[in-house]
Amino acid sequence: MRELKQLLEKIEYKCVAGPVDVCVDGVVYDSRKITAGCLFLCIAGANADGHDFALEAVKKGAKVLVTEKDIPMEGMEGVTVIRVEDTRYAMAYISAAWFGNPAKRMKIIGITGTKGKTTTTYLVKSILENAGHKVGLIGTIEVIIGERRIHAVNTTPESYLLQEYLYEMAEEGCDAVVMEVSSQGLKLHRTQGFMFDFGIFTNIEPDHIGPNEHADFEEYLMCKGLLFRQCRVGIVNKDDIHYEKVIAGHTCQIETYGFDSGADLRAENLRLVKKPGELGALFDVKGLMDFTVEVTTPGRFSVYNALTAIAICRHFGVEEDKIRKAFLEVKVKGRIEMVKVSDAFTLMIDYAHNAMSLESLLGTLKEYEPNRLVCLFGCGGNRSKLRRYEMGEVSGKLADLTIVTSDNPRFEEPQDIIEDIKVGIGKTGGEFVEICDRKEAIAYAIDHGEPGDIIVLAGKGHEDYQEIKGVKYPMDERDLIRDILKERGWKEDLQTL
Repeated sequence: MRELKQLLEKIEYKCVAGPVDVCVDGVVYDSRKITAGCLFLCIAGANADGHDFALEAVKKGAKVLVTEKDIPMEGMEGVTVIRVEDTRYAMAYISAAWFGNPAKRMKIIGITGTKGKTTTTYLVKSILENAGHKVGLIGTIEVIIGERRIHAVNTTPESYLLQEYLYEMAEEGCDAVVMEVSSQGLKLHRTQGFMFDFGIFTNIEPDHIGPNEHADFEEYLMCKGLLFRQCRVGIVNKDDIHYEKVIAGHTCQIETYGFDSGADLRAENLRLVKKPGELGALFDVKGLMDFTVEVTTPGRFSVYNALTAIAICRHFGVEEDKIRKAFLEVKVKGRIEMVKVSDAFTLMIDYAHNAMSLESLLGTLKEYEPNRLVCLFGCGGNRSKLRRYEMGEVSGKLADLTIVTSDNPRFEEPQDIIEDIKVGIGKTGGEFVEICDRKEAIAYAIDHGEPGDIIVLAGKGHEDYQEIKGVKYPMDERDLIRDILKERGWKEDLQTL
């Protein structure tokens, strides 16, 4: 139970009806979850508007309504109606107050950017835990609270759920939280109600532009920049051409990182590392710190992820040896995830699921001069055909062999999607094979792997299902690989997969 005045303390509001001197027994933003004596937030969403359910909420027992629009007052006798400019903004502050402002009990790290958020959150978590911290994580793949792992629906949860997670993390004894902060999360005020101790910008490229996302790249850029008005220390990638626009209007202290000679924390002397069945990178850290680091994932973008993590963990006083150790041990599911099946060739799983991410990945891997670069992927059904053409063209251009297979066909026929992908490959004259069944396709890739090959299983990444005709069937590529190896008489421990 909380006093209404306490919940409204940090926001501007007008009391339209009823008393303010009341207590509420809960905070709810979904009309299906109304409880007696609760405060109901009328949220206008993409598919439904909570204002339309105001009377229903009252009939179910809601004691207080928070609105941003006029609502019919008939049947509202004895109910307190609070008017605010933006109910999503209000929800963030009300939720924070409801849970006792848990962010104040921990150091909060927010990471935004088009690429690198997920990997970097896990790197930071690993490094800080190696240094003795207890760290909560909120991200695209999952939420981690102690030993609990909760499947993530949104990269950045709705503000009420975010505050609930923060409260549970504080109660669990976490002293730090690292979270991915999406542009949508910032746009929809999910991260309001508290101050980030550290806000991080990795990079930005055109993405998430369209209906129910961002109107254009400028809006996308602006939303990313909001983080630097909600944090105490901003840590930004100086190499990104848009970094000055991202930090425009910032209210925080700014630090920079990158390869740029003017960056506060720099990566120098990059060396590519090739080992049997493995790829990595070695580089020198200069500026605010001075030591050498090896990462077990390939390419320049892996260096950026590592440098970002170092820039954050420096503020926690983490020793260099603990940083080095963490980089050698951490593995992020579905993000350039190496799967050791042979010393002869390299196999990896990655979430690259659009042309931009696939081109970046394949371009990076070509720098390792493989015997052949083999790319296995499919495309999702009931999505833009343009993505299929583009991904087919990228793979046809950069890979020596493309294995076209099924991803999440949803309500489309898998073969129809494959035919669209082939249109893109056809523009390049690239070599390809088509194998609709994903397990059979992976088996083909493994069986035909040649010494020095790099084989990429792209598109599924961390996903552990395949969606067909509206049903999600269990399918984890690691399990598929494990089954394939067993069928071929593999005798080694497969639990590492």
